[in-house]
Amino acid sequence: MKQLMSIALVALSASAWAQSVDIKDPWVRATVAQQKATGAFMQLTAKADSKLVEAKSPVAGVVEIHEMAMDNNVMKMRQIPGLALPAGKTVDLKPGGYHVMLMDLKGQVKEGDVVPVTLVFEGKDGKRENVEIKAPAKPLANMPAMPAQGEHKHQ
Repeated sequence: MKQLMSIALVALSASAWAQSVDIKDPWVRATVAQQKATGAFMQLTAKADSKLVEAKSPVAGVVEIHEMAMDNNVMKMRQIPGLALPAGKTVDLKPGGYHVMLMDLKGQVKEGDVVPVTLVFEGKDGKRENVEIKAPAKPLANMPAMPAQGEHKHQ
């Protein structure tokens, strides 16, 4: 009985936090053989001001929060320490903008694969919560290209 109560409490606390940050339409870009990096995308809407401060995935050796922005007419990608999530406003993580970068991939991410990603959110009180999502891999066709690993440079 104690074990069932513990499981119920864990589920309740995870679902309570998941309700604080609504995560919609998560997906990961499928890769080709030998590709060592890809991106994860989704929409995040927080009920209270918070931020995405970290991400992790067992399919990648390195996971970072990135932004892409124009700099002197050149699109540049760089790691950011966190992504602000203003209360009630949807923040899009999408190709060509903010995204979660999965690098040093441990294998090919094929169309239809489901990639586990743990997102770490931090509230204004400094408390951190982990939320695991399952992001389906979508095909490469008709999507903007992510830089190849050799082209990936931080600013």
